[in-house]
Amino acid sequence: MRYLFDLLQIARPSYIDIGAHHPWHYNNTYLFYRQGARGVNVEPDPSLYAGLRRGRRHDVNLNMGIGPRAAEMDFYVMSSRALNTFSAIEARKYVEQGLRIVDTRRIRVQTFAQAVDTHMGRTPDLVSLDVEGLELDILRSIDFSENRPHVFCIETLSYAGGDGSGVKNPEIHALMLENGYMLYADTYINSIYVAESSWRNLVIKQ
Repeated sequence: MRYLFDLLQIARPSYIDIGAHHPWHYNNTYLFYRQGARGVNVEPDPSLYAGLRRGRRHDVNLNMGIGPRAAEMDFYVMSSRALNTFSAIEARKYVEQGLRIVDTRRIRVQTFAQAVDTHMGRTPDLVSLDVEGLELDILRSIDFSENRPHVFCIETLSYAGGDGSGVKNPEIHALMLENGYMLYADTYINSIYVAESSWRNLVIKQ
């Protein structure tokens, strides 16, 4: 993604990191933060949020969730915190694989548009999305005519298939293509999409 933003001539991309988890471990925006970029980190787990507040002091850190509608939702804290989820279906699948639900909390949820309008004031350059099962619902709720980030990094692999094997989500890929994004790269776990309009502008400049 650093190379992609260099191509786009955006040295310090703004970002919203949905499901940020940790200030730097398994974090898709930390490199940009170290290089002077700033953004919003969204983390529903109160203990993980506390770590983000300590480790990402120059960002806006929010102890809440992002969902398809504004509400309060049950949030399942798993014995492996990287797999925390708002999805009861995903939580049950993780339990079948040997994990435990260690806590269930009622957590405030905003829509993507609400979070961007309230805490950023403009469309971010980068969206990192890793929410264990609600990625597609969140993406479906975005009005791409109003919010068109240059780049999305989306976890498109689910390990909740029963036997622990990874399964890619074809619906996410189809939705991104329908909304004018092209697949730029894939890390197996994450798929990185760039807006076709941004890419065309890059090609014209070159």
